Amino acid sequence: MSQPTVLATTAVDDTTGGAVRPFRIQVSDEALAELRRRVEATVWPERETVADTSQGVPLEMMQDLARHWATEYDWRRCEAALNALPQFITEINGLDIHFIHVRSQHQDALPLVINHGWPGSVIEQLKIIDPLVNPTAHGGNASDAFHVVIPSMPGYGFSGKPTSTGWGPERMGHAWAELMSRLGYGRYVAQGGDWGAFVVDQMGLQAPEGLLAIHTNMPATVPADVDRALVAGGPPPSGLSAEELRACEQLLRTYGQVEYAKYMAVRPQTLYGIADSPVGLAAWLLDHNDADGQPAAAVVAGLNRTSSGTGELTRDEILDNISLYWLTNTGVSASRLYWEYKGGFFNAKGVSVPVAVSVFPAEQYQAPRSWTERAYPNLVYYNEVDKGGHFAAWEQPYLFADELRAGFRPVRAPRIPEPR
Repeated sequence: MSQPTVLATTAVDDTTGGAVRPFRIQVSDEALAELRRRVEATVWPERETVADTSQGVPLEMMQDLARHWATEYDWRRCEAALNALPQFITEINGLDIHFIHVRSQHQDALPLVINHGWPGSVIEQLKIIDPLVNPTAHGGNASDAFHVVIPSMPGYGFSGKPTSTGWGPERMGHAWAELMSRLGYGRYVAQGGDWGAFVVDQMGLQAPEGLLAIHTNMPATVPADVDRALVAGGPPPSGLSAEELRACEQLLRTYGQVEYAKYMAVRPQTLYGIADSPVGLAAWLLDHNDADGQPAAAVVAGLNRTSSGTGELTRDEILDNISLYWLTNTGVSASRLYWEYKGGFFNAKGVSVPVAVSVFPAEQYQAPRSWTERAYPNLVYYNEVDKGGHFAAWEQPYLFADELRAGFRPVRAPRIPEPR
């Protein structure tokens, strides 16, 4: 992960009355030494009995990753990149919320709150910050600039861990509205993928004052009759178009590959092993079936890659994210989000605020425009992107930033011509 070249800064606003506190990451040398010791002390199972990944993450790949993690990987590089950005903590509904807040130097920049998902973190979004706040340095226009706010979800990263139930996407939506208000933003937009997509859908349903629009790269568009049929494992309804049938096939594949999600939804507390073993945690976070965009596939592809110049993930970037989970001991607390949420996954939710949608080819399913227009009647932008997957902001940051610029242009305030 290369260090961002962000040109903007953020000061703590005096109007918050001290409610927003600066934050800096300081992982101890002892914690890093203990991480290496535990990786090196891993008790390994025997090799899988198949030649593919049908039994899980292959032994050889995990052992190679562990060797690199224990002997070559440098967390301090990631820590320095995070600390180069303005970070803060604020208490919302009794819980400390960590967030990155970078203001653009461009006049009339649009405030934007960005939501990560599982098994991700704010690390997913680091590469999109500079293109968003400083678009003129990346081929964009000053009129497309954003002020960027990236919170860590409750139970993730440096945010607090809930000690009682109730912190699902619905409550997060209210919390992010409070966060944006506390930062002084009277009008703003919101973006999310993975669990972040659930949060922005909830924000769209809640329609807090000041929310202009949402953007999602994992839209919930599946019609009720199709959703019922697919969840039941049956054939899709008749009369679907070729694009809709393709989406049904992709959804059936997805529903057949989410054992990890089903387990976290019913027994997250039983995952003690991922709090005790770094390699156990890494394997759990890596085995996330999302076609060619899944982290395990990126590890395989990146075994000898040291630069992310192609926009694809490197082994060190993936270890940055896994190390963050380990060093904050959030493997189990992050898993509880699956237990908290009781709603549907890809079914249309009834969002009526303006919505922008970007469809990436290696996402869990490619939402057809026909479904998207019905699910989001106030659709202001729809585009099928030619590359990228489930972790789109992480994998294709410049392309992703372009999508946010285009997606939110329709809701930016009209500019008043300057007097001649």
